Amino acid sequence: MSRKARLSKSMTEEQFDKGYWYAVEIKAFAREIGIRSTSKLRKDELEELIRHYLRSGELGQAKRKVSARSGVRDYEIGLSLELPVVRYTDNKATKEFIRSEALKINPNLKRKSGVLYRLNRWREEQIAEGKSINYGDIVDQYISLSQVVGNFPQAPSGRYINFVSDFLAGEKNAGREEALQAWEELKRLDIVKSYRAWKEYHKAQRR
Repeated sequence: MSRKARLSKSMTEEQFDKGYWYAVEIKAFAREIGIRSTSKLRKDELEELIRHYLRSGELGQAKRKVSARSGVRDYEIGLSLELPVVRYTDNKATKEFIRSEALKINPNLKRKSGVLYRLNRWREEQIAEGKSINYGDIVDQYISLSQVVGNFPQAPSGRYINFVSDFLAGEKNAGREEALQAWEELKRLDIVKSYRAWKEYHKAQRR
């Protein structure tokens, strides 16, 4: 059940979905088929454009407009709640700032899986709609997302996030370490990258 297919213009969308492709592979293949701004698009955005190409043979347009801004990044200026979001960098310094400021407001705030992913999508949506936001708005949204009761609805992309969420919900007494081990196994299998497919594969192996 090891991966057999390779990224190629002749592969099917099903073959693409059954494989696990690293970001460097996705970016290189996207450039090969003619997708623009590959360095500025997220992996999931490039995957969506590649699927469209494999289905139709045509190049699509990314839903999110990529910024052509250059210059000093926000965290290099010095993050503060009043600082406008201009050149956001999703790095350790920015995440620690958001977390520490959130804890000043709510010291009992718990970490919640999937918050940072959804926080990034929220930020991108605000900017795409032409709204001006600052880092205080980012912190407020982080707190709001962290306080959501229960699991988040599954993201349309982000197979790793969805798999871990489903694995932890479906496997009794399983922890994150077991989920990560299962994900690493799934990445090597020539099956759809979902918890359901992983579960069905293991049931078949026991027969």
